Amino acid sequence: METFEAIRTMLAVRKYRAEAIPGEVVRRIVEAGQLTGSSKNLQPWHFVVVRGAAQLREIGGMARSGPYIADAPLAIAVAYAKESVYGVSDSSRAIQSMMLTAWEAGVGSNWVGFDNLTPIAEKLGIPSQFSLVAVLSFGYPVDRIGKGKKRRKPLAEIAHEGRFGTPFVA
Repeated sequence: METFEAIRTMLAVRKYRAEAIPGEVVRRIVEAGQLTGSSKNLQPWHFVVVRGAAQLREIGGMARSGPYIADAPLAIAVAYAKESVYGVSDSSRAIQSMMLTAWEAGVGSNWVGFDNLTPIAEKLGIPSQFSLVAVLSFGYPVDRIGKGKKRRKPLAEIAHEGRFGTPFVA
């Protein structure tokens, strides 16, 4: 799948089949995060890979905005060093790389984060000098997904040329 096609068609997935994701696919997803560029190449992130059903259920029960983690065969918690000025940005880039890599392999995902993640960070043993920015759920989608059917604002409404308010012309 070409990069633009993956971006164009990737959708949030919250219902997963009870099917394990092969180890080589999991490794590729994690490696995509590792290979992502970061400010000054500091790579402030750490990834905690969770595959155990009991642990996934427990984390899903703790994630107010993502209880569906409980039914996913895989979750990856993404933390960054609090001392990093660009930690959130760099980690977000890594998250997007992982999600797009998963999508290419037919694996859906969704980002759960920014809301009361401290208990999950503690449960996963993430040291206090790191901040948990997200828990990503991954799995093969239950529903047939209409790839590319996204509701987005028109490009003319959100893109500007040279100065805010000047219409973008391709």
